[in-house]
Amino acid sequence: MTVPNGDQRDRSDRSPWNWLLLVPIALPLLPFLFNSDEPRLFGFPAFYWLQLAFIAVGVTCTTIVYQMTKRRR
Repeated sequence: MTVPNGDQRDRSDRSPWNWLLLVPIALPLLPFLFNSDEPRLFGFPAFYWLQLAFIAVGVTCTTIVYQMTKRRR
């Protein structure tokens, strides 16, 4: 399906900011980050509090991409 030339500049799905969405996908796939019991945070092993940190990173990256790519009227 082709898009007329006039509509291509209105599309926001080609923004370079979308590459930032790879961070919350790739970060939890790095096992050396959470492959230990230490350090502990408030008694919780690293695996558990890192999972919560990954959620915060995902929300932050998604918010940044949304704010930077939304259409300005």
